[in-house]
Amino acid sequence: MIRPVAFRMNEQTAVNNYFQEDLDLKNTEINQKAQQEFDAFVQELRNHGVHVVVVDDIKEQDTPDSIFPNNWVSFHEDGTVCVYPMFAENRRKERREDILDILEQQGFAINNVMDYTEAEEEGVFLEGTGSILLDRVNQKAYCALSERAHEELFIEFCEDFDCFPVIFTANQTVDGQRLPIYHTNVMMAMAETFAVICLATIDDKKERKNVVDHLKMDGKEIIDITEEQMYHFAGNMLQVIGANDQRFMVMSSAAYNSLRDNQIKTIEKHCAIIHSPLDTIETCGGGSARCMMAEVFLPKK
Repeated sequence: MIRPVAFRMNEQTAVNNYFQEDLDLKNTEINQKAQQEFDAFVQELRNHGVHVVVVDDIKEQDTPDSIFPNNWVSFHEDGTVCVYPMFAENRRKERREDILDILEQQGFAINNVMDYTEAEEEGVFLEGTGSILLDRVNQKAYCALSERAHEELFIEFCEDFDCFPVIFTANQTVDGQRLPIYHTNVMMAMAETFAVICLATIDDKKERKNVVDHLKMDGKEIIDITEEQMYHFAGNMLQVIGANDQRFMVMSSAAYNSLRDNQIKTIEKHCAIIHSPLDTIETCGGGSARCMMAEVFLPKK
């Protein structure tokens, strides 16, 4: 997780991230609030025995979205690190080799780096586990196509990582128009035995059926959320492992408070819930708990 030093609303991502909103506060105040939310969130995870590696952002880089590292990097069981092409130019500076050195110092083994960033020169993007929702157990990858998730590059990723691609378009209503949702992971979250998904965003019935069929085929219980719940980031969750191998579903307090009692009970049937308030980060950044965590599956040395 990357602790922010210059967090604010990123004007370069606001063009197609319709979850972002302006706050009537000075940027220094916004950053301060974001740091407080970040620190409390990290502490909450650690309280449950989740191993969190925190790296400070670099002020001189001026990277307002560095708090969302899962968009530029993913870490895999075979020791591969994957680095992704980013839509916003000022987000490309978030990619830092020293972070890989820090993970190696923590005892993780890096055997290989897959670098897709050259695609930026062609205006082709695939923003990590924001764009790609991995079901690592069943070797499947789900992707809602958008300006930040190009189909050809996604298929190339699936070939490289031996994943079956499940492709669809997910839309949201913006000023009366149906427009693509910028990242798959705001409308869908994958856990070991269940999935949280906003099926109403998949307008094409065949595509929707295909997604549901794949989830059912793999024995996932489907928790369908509304578009209203999605706007409270109820689709932006991540399952993590804490002390004694216990599983937790991690989300923001806004996401948790938007869920109905029966939805909470269904999740808790599978694993416990951790939630923490992330209001400033969600409002200005247009991302939530899941986006803030780049999960490390690398083997230990």
